[in-house]
Amino acid sequence: MENPELYIEALIFASENSIRLEEITYCLQLSFDQDFSEDDIRAAIQNIKQKYDAPGFAMHLVHISNGYQFLTKPDYHNVIKQLQIQRSKKKLSQAALETLAIIAYQQPVTKLDVEQIRGVNCDYSVQKLLEKELIVIAGKAESVGKPILYATSPFFMDYFGINNINQLPQLKELTSAESAVGEQQE
Repeated sequence: MENPELYIEALIFASENSIRLEEITYCLQLSFDQDFSEDDIRAAIQNIKQKYDAPGFAMHLVHISNGYQFLTKPDYHNVIKQLQIQRSKKKLSQAALETLAIIAYQQPVTKLDVEQIRGVNCDYSVQKLLEKELIVIAGKAESVGKPILYATSPFFMDYFGINNINQLPQLKELTSAESAVGEQQE
């Protein structure tokens, strides 16, 4: 292996929580089928720490919970706080989630179609989904009155961590015998 520091840096970066020295050693040994001493890995981690302690980086490597993790430097906490406030405002109500699900599976769809499926007025939910940029106006229907058609936005894919609409669960995967109404006969 040419530069183990890069692999160690990648492991720390990719880990959701702090990653222990033993985990790093294990991953490297499995990936490269060779032995790595904990002292060599500690030295590499120290080099990575020095690299990110430089003023040109917004994050640094910290030793927490008996492991290592990249965190933003305290100088940037104010701007990160603003991002968290903004994102917390993007949480969806149950009504908005239901409306969004109908739009995602039926798109392009009119508000009237969504209301017929949900059985309630969807003005507020559609407005909130537009404000949060999870849906977009996709045109107008050819039916009487030319109602607006709604579809999911590119941000919808990012928000839910999918690449395309086909990655949504199939409706048959979401239904189960437990959620059925009435008696089941064998």
